[in-house]
Amino acid sequence: MTGQGLDGFYRAGRRLLSRCQLRVAGREPLPVQARMTGADRARFVGTLRASPLAGPDPDVVVERTRHANGTERITLHSAAPRPLRLPVEVALGTDLAAMGAIASGRAGPEVPADVHDAGLRWSDGTQASSITADPPPADALASAGLLRWEFHLPPGSSMSVELRVRPDGAGPVRAVGRTATSPLAQAGASGDDPGVQALLRTSVEDLQALLLRDPAHPADVYPAAGAPWRCGLAPAEALAAARMALPLGTRLATGTLRALARGQLTGPGRQSGMIPGPRRDAGGHLPPGCTGTEATLLFPALLAEARRWGMPEHETEELLPAAERCLTWLRTAVGDGTYLCDPQPGGPARCETQAHAHRAALLGADLLDACGMPRGAELREWARALRAAFRTDFWVDDLGGGRPAAARAPDGRLVPHLGATAVHLLDTGLLGGGESAPGLLDRVQTEQLARLLGSPAMDSGWGLRGLGAKEAGYNPFGHRGGAVRTQETAIAVAGLASAGFEEEAGSLLRGVLAAAGAFGHRLPEMYAGEQRTDGSTPLAHPAACRPAATAAAGGIMLLTTLAGIRPDTPAGTVTLRPVRSAPLGEITLNGLRVAGAPFSVRVSRLGLAMVEEAAEGLQLGA
Repeated sequence: MTGQGLDGFYRAGRRLLSRCQLRVAGREPLPVQARMTGADRARFVGTLRASPLAGPDPDVVVERTRHANGTERITLHSAAPRPLRLPVEVALGTDLAAMGAIASGRAGPEVPADVHDAGLRWSDGTQASSITADPPPADALASAGLLRWEFHLPPGSSMSVELRVRPDGAGPVRAVGRTATSPLAQAGASGDDPGVQALLRTSVEDLQALLLRDPAHPADVYPAAGAPWRCGLAPAEALAAARMALPLGTRLATGTLRALARGQLTGPGRQSGMIPGPRRDAGGHLPPGCTGTEATLLFPALLAEARRWGMPEHETEELLPAAERCLTWLRTAVGDGTYLCDPQPGGPARCETQAHAHRAALLGADLLDACGMPRGAELREWARALRAAFRTDFWVDDLGGGRPAAARAPDGRLVPHLGATAVHLLDTGLLGGGESAPGLLDRVQTEQLARLLGSPAMDSGWGLRGLGAKEAGYNPFGHRGGAVRTQETAIAVAGLASAGFEEEAGSLLRGVLAAAGAFGHRLPEMYAGEQRTDGSTPLAHPAACRPAATAAAGGIMLLTTLAGIRPDTPAGTVTLRPVRSAPLGEITLNGLRVAGAPFSVRVSRLGLAMVEEAAEGLQLGA
């Protein structure tokens, strides 16, 4: 870590250490390898020629293993034929900068250090961090930020130093996902495509590494949005990730829903029932949207689908009042109108917001009916009216067959650009008996949207662009203006496959799997939407979270979509609607969870699915 750019250890939005440079015998080791060995740890290997007569071969290997919990172990391995005396020094420093200042390039100079215990301490008057070493250094120089040791290595021996950095007064960090109580099933994949095993393993590992415990209710676990920029609870992203991860069990959904229900707005006022969330930039065509609107609509949909996947009835009943408040907010926000504006009041009616609202109404009505609650019929009637109006009011006719508008302005003007947010129109949600809920588009419109999503303007060859390449303002690095977002590509693949457009789904799936291979199967939140060509590789986005909860859960969704698992645990059935074209050949998914029990399924090269393990009494639906 050089102290430049994003380098550093972070905790609670603060950079605790920005510089950690190692010198052995007065020289920096020659780097030979750097790789992630997990979502929260990395290994760096360097070499040195320490003996005068060593010749061209290095005789000391320096291994550095760095963990996100704030520890780094430096190990020296000697292959020299005689004993070595090796002075070792580590230069350390930090600016204690806030995450926002670092992201915008406004981090300040390094803070002066003081010698503290077996290491150094930095303080700017309001924030402080310290680093300790085991074994303690032989010498510590505050003015230079140096810790020094002198090691004596016999032939073939090793010596290690462990550094630990943390803010003042904080205890050690333990990753939730590495405990025996992880809410995620340890699923696995195998098949003709060698990338499926690595993608599923890494996606599960990434999601585990991002898990947080509710401080006041430690039994409830939810995902942080992503590292390094958003290491906290982002309601819309947490709900979306928990929904895409339902094939790994319902415990993550339960913890996320409980944590957000406790923060739900109540009392008088038009915001009563909302799940609060910050504004999100929507690109150059639309003003920022409210993620609280998305979260409020995702809440009842996740609860309804988690019940189908096997959430225990008592947990469903516990969360039902919060879901009902979300649905009441929806009907109140719409009022006598047809569309839900975002942000409230006076914002545009966004295409994806109507899709979220329509799904929440239908799945929410299904949930209320199943639990013996009223108002289901009212929600379905509004959803029918929304479908009828949307198919006319949001469709832009053109010589190419038309397209759904991105939004409808308050004055009725349509915003016609084609972007990835349209994929939410295909994500209709799961009802009973393995049936998908009806969508906002009719069959002809759905077919046209599928054709547009599969066109070169949207399909970059690495995944789905956030904005069509022919649209004004397209930027392959624009996080809402052209970059490939893993979550939206996963939703597109699942929606297209469910609607029967397997060619378009397969092309996007193969593209994002190729990108995953280039990223070591650790999919970032987004990456550049440049066109794939022979011999090219996808370009990383410098501001992307990696790992990111929605990207990791998107990897899970991409692979489980191939089997088309549609459970109805209350009815004791599971329906399989596999992708018949088998775009990745044969694939086996094992260790999933349906109805609280292990579930395994194999899809053949002919696109036929076979259940290999399931809960006792679970029947295969038609």
